[in-house]
Amino acid sequence: MEENQTMVTEFILLGFCLGPRIHLVLFLLFSLFYTFTLLANGTILGIICLDSRLHTPMYFFLSHLALVDMAYACNTVPQTLVNLLDEKKPISFAGCTTQTFLFLAFAHTECLLLVVMSYDRYVAICHPLHYTVIMNWRVCSIVAVSSWIFSFLLALVHLVLILRLPFCGPHEINHFFCEILSVLKLACADTTLNKVVIFAACVFILVGPLCFVLVSYTRILMTILKIQSRDGRRKAFSTCSSHLCVVGLFFGSAIVMYMAPKSQHPEEQQKILFLFYSFFNPMLNPLIYSLRNAEVKGALRRALCKETHSQLV
Repeated sequence: MEENQTMVTEFILLGFCLGPRIHLVLFLLFSLFYTFTLLANGTILGIICLDSRLHTPMYFFLSHLALVDMAYACNTVPQTLVNLLDEKKPISFAGCTTQTFLFLAFAHTECLLLVVMSYDRYVAICHPLHYTVIMNWRVCSIVAVSSWIFSFLLALVHLVLILRLPFCGPHEINHFFCEILSVLKLACADTTLNKVVIFAACVFILVGPLCFVLVSYTRILMTILKIQSRDGRRKAFSTCSSHLCVVGLFFGSAIVMYMAPKSQHPEEQQKILFLFYSFFNPMLNPLIYSLRNAEVKGALRRALCKETHSQLV
């Protein structure tokens, strides 16, 4: 291969260095997870769209979260499944950079949506009388669209910085998808600027928002403890605890992957962390919200009962 970025036509994803039988088991297991992720998030998205009782700001943002999780899984999982059955594990240069761009864009979007959802819960619990004024549909729509646009623009910055680099070999990515740090290791040029931008983005998109979420939920907890009604406390805490579980899973794994010292996490361990981040987070989000949210479960029961009744008639 010539030492010129324009001559790079594909990368090789090394994936998991395991035997063919283990790869087949992983293929079946990941296929099951992938199918469940799409079905579960699709179900939540459909329920929110069809049930007018869920046409509130909280579920409006939850529908966007479900959409992000579906897109997130569709970006990385199919290529991973193909690579488990293909020993060469190739991916084109254009496909690799596109996957990196979309991975970052969807990750940033999910981060911002989780922050907005925490603010929504803060206003609903701490300022209930002003909730409909503060979280009106115009504000919700602007915030949601802005989250998507900003996330894709930030991901575009990373993509442009990658495309300026020459890649002259080796062209083997020690990962199961085109993760940005793994791709940068193959560049035969100084990547300091890329890493500085990644670190700055992590501080801006992870640390800052996490601090905002923690402050919001500290005030929420203090307000919940002042609620006189036991049912009121239970309902408020149930809704917020679901969101906190999702926040903890997302921010915890992301901060460990991008901000913890790399020497403490060998490459194989990092693959496991990204496996959790790419496969399990999108699958667990709908489970957490549906199992711990009475309104979602109620909407699902109503939808099932309506479907059963229509079939009987």
